[in-house]
Amino acid sequence: MSRFGIPQVALILLFANCLWASQPKEFRDWPAAASPTEVGNKVAEQFVSTVNINKEGAIYPAICTWYGALTFAELSHNKELLQQLTDLFDRQFTADLKTFALDKHHVDYSVSGSVPFEIYIASKNPQYLSFGHEFADRQWESQNPDGLSQETRYWIDDMFMITILQVQAFRATAKSKYLDRAAREMVAYLDRLQQPNGLFYHSPDAPFFWGRGNGWVAAGMTELLRSLPKNHPQRLRIMTAYLAMMKSLVELQGQDGMWRQLLDHAEAWPESSSTGMFTYAMITGVKNGWLNEKVYAPAARKGWLALVGQLEPNGDIRNVCEGTGRKNDLNYYLERKRNTGDLHGQAPVLWCASALLR
Repeated sequence: MSRFGIPQVALILLFANCLWASQPKEFRDWPAAASPTEVGNKVAEQFVSTVNINKEGAIYPAICTWYGALTFAELSHNKELLQQLTDLFDRQFTADLKTFALDKHHVDYSVSGSVPFEIYIASKNPQYLSFGHEFADRQWESQNPDGLSQETRYWIDDMFMITILQVQAFRATAKSKYLDRAAREMVAYLDRLQQPNGLFYHSPDAPFFWGRGNGWVAAGMTELLRSLPKNHPQRLRIMTAYLAMMKSLVELQGQDGMWRQLLDHAEAWPESSSTGMFTYAMITGVKNGWLNEKVYAPAARKGWLALVGQLEPNGDIRNVCEGTGRKNDLNYYLERKRNTGDLHGQAPVLWCASALLR
C-alpha cells in the first residue's frame, strides 16, 4: 500500500494513464491493427523467425533491426521477446563472425557493437558491455589528424552507422568521450554534405537526395540529440541542421504519407524505409519538444499509418529500396529494385514503434 492507502499497482496504472493522456492526440487512438504494440510485435516476431547473419551478406541491416527490436521489447515490457533476441544474438554472432566484423574496420560492420550495448543496458550482463566496447573503441583506434575516425568516408549512411555505435557506448557507460566522438563526426558530415534546403546529397560525387540515405541522416541526428546534453558545444549546430532537414521533409511528404525514392522527384516511387526513418525522427522530435506539434504530429501519424499500410500479414514490409551504392546517375536511383521483407525497411518500423511507446 502507498502512504495514501492506494495500492501501488493502481498508482502505477494512474501514472501510466497520465503519461498516455499527455501524448499528442495524433499518437493515440490507432485504427485496428495499427497500434505500435501490435505492429511492433508482428515485425519483431518476423525478424526473430527469419534473421540469419553470416560473412556472406551485409550485416548492418540485421543489426539496425536487432537494435529496434530490442528497444521495442524493453519499452513494451516483452521479456520473452527480449530473451529471444538475446539468445539469437549469442547463437548467430559467433566469435568468428565478431573477429571478421572487427577486422573489416568499416562502418557497416562496426555498427554491430550497438546491439550488445543495448543487451547490456537491458540485462547489465558485463560480457555484452565488453563486446560493445571492442567495436566502439576499435572505431577510433587510429583516428585521423582532425580527430575523426578512420572509417570516415562521407557517405550519408555513416551519419547513423557511426553515431549509433558511439551513442550506445555513451548510454551504456555514461562516458562523455563517446558522445564527443559522435558529435564531432556528425558536424563534419553536416558541414560537407548538407545543402541549403536542409537535405543531403548521397555523397559529394552523387548529388541526389536519395530517400533512405537522407533517412539514415535523420535517424542519426535524432539518436544523437536524444542523448546530447543541452549544454554540449555541438548541440546547437546539430539541432539547427535537424530542424532545417525536418522543414524540407514535411513539405515533401506525399498525400499518402510516404516519401519518395528520390525526395524531390515526383516521378520517383514511394519508398518505405525512408518513410520509416523520417517518421521516427518526427515522432521523437514532437515528443521531445524540438518540433512544432501542430505541424509535425499529423505528419508523423500519416507516416506511421502509411508504413502500416505497407505491411504484409507476416510482418514483412513492401516497397523497400534495395541496397544502394552511390552513383552520379539519376536513373540509377529511379530504377532501383523494390524489395519486400528487406531489413532496411523492417528496422525503422521498429524504431517508430519504440518511439511511440517511449
